[in-house]
Amino acid sequence: MSSSFDVVIIGAGAAGLMCAATAGYRGRKVLVIDHAPRAGRKILMSGGGRCNFTNLNSTPANFLSDNPSFCISALKRYTPQAFLELVDRHGIEYEEKAPGQLFCRHSAKDILDMLLTECEWAGVEIRLKTSVDQIDQVGTRYRLRTPGGAGGTIECASVVVATGGLSIPTMGATGFGYDLARQFGLSVLPVRAGLVPFTLSSGLKEQLSPLSGISCPVEVRCNGEQFREPMLVTHRGLSGPAILQISSFWHPGDSIAINLLPHQSVRETLSRLKAESPRTTLENYLNGTLPKRFARAFADWQGWSCPVQEYRNSDLDVIAETLSNWTLKPAGTEGYRTAEVTLGGVDTRQLSSQTMAANDVPGLFFIGEVVDVTGHLGGHNFQWAWASGVAAGQAV
Repeated sequence: MSSSFDVVIIGAGAAGLMCAATAGYRGRKVLVIDHAPRAGRKILMSGGGRCNFTNLNSTPANFLSDNPSFCISALKRYTPQAFLELVDRHGIEYEEKAPGQLFCRHSAKDILDMLLTECEWAGVEIRLKTSVDQIDQVGTRYRLRTPGGAGGTIECASVVVATGGLSIPTMGATGFGYDLARQFGLSVLPVRAGLVPFTLSSGLKEQLSPLSGISCPVEVRCNGEQFREPMLVTHRGLSGPAILQISSFWHPGDSIAINLLPHQSVRETLSRLKAESPRTTLENYLNGTLPKRFARAFADWQGWSCPVQEYRNSDLDVIAETLSNWTLKPAGTEGYRTAEVTLGGVDTRQLSSQTMAANDVPGLFFIGEVVDVTGHLGGHNFQWAWASGVAAGQAV
């Protein structure tokens, strides 16, 4: 059995569905194929099931890439406000949980249903439970071979690779998109897990695990980057927005520095405390801004049991430095199993920033997470999916 299309999009995720609808509305005959049994599985589990579908403050500065200027064109041409207009047209209720971060008020399914509806209106065909066994370039067209019973041979003028990265393999993530890039002569930059919790060495893990579930507002620093957001202690190590953010800049062997009291000048506060409330203990001081169990444990670890009046000024210097610059070395990360994104990917120097097309392979496009563009936490990666999908959809 053979079928013919203008465009075949491999991957029924955020970028693939956005691209499909865009191309379909331009009159293209579009097929989306995915080996998964359901479209948009990562959309459904994102944002705790509420889908942080964009960030109103998203700019190119919120993205990591070996070629930082690549994302500028697509992001400028399809903005968060443009996607929000689409959300509004479908009557989806949403809320701003943190500055700029928009979530569905009810369920991530609202966003997936919107994308599937757009694809239906645009005349897009979607085939799930369909894998690709082989892709060949035949003249100016492509021939895709799928298992016979699920579709046989498919021919098309353009192939869009929207297969995502390696993160969360239980959702069906594979390295297929990278393999395709290499097949057609494109280089793939080293990949690693990003926006991922840290694991800790056995000693530090044993020390912190009794505090599992405690969240603290912190500022975490590594390799010249810093993020001021909550940190969560887990039974495996450290997580929470601050840790996920900094993990994208961390490399094995690096230490991270954590300011446990980022909203105050610790040394000045300790001096004032010594002058005005000399009998206050450091634990009581920490109780004012940190969760009590964490404050008690941290004071115990450091041996801070005396009232502040018993500490010399040099001691207070050390205490302030410890609280502002608590340094620890993660043993590693939880890896792709829990990573929200995959860093690295198809080298964007080989793609058009206007169309996402491979410069030297006519009719071949790469969009979304499979390329070397990775956003910060907070809706930026979805915005890249929408923007890159639209850029390719307008060009195929």
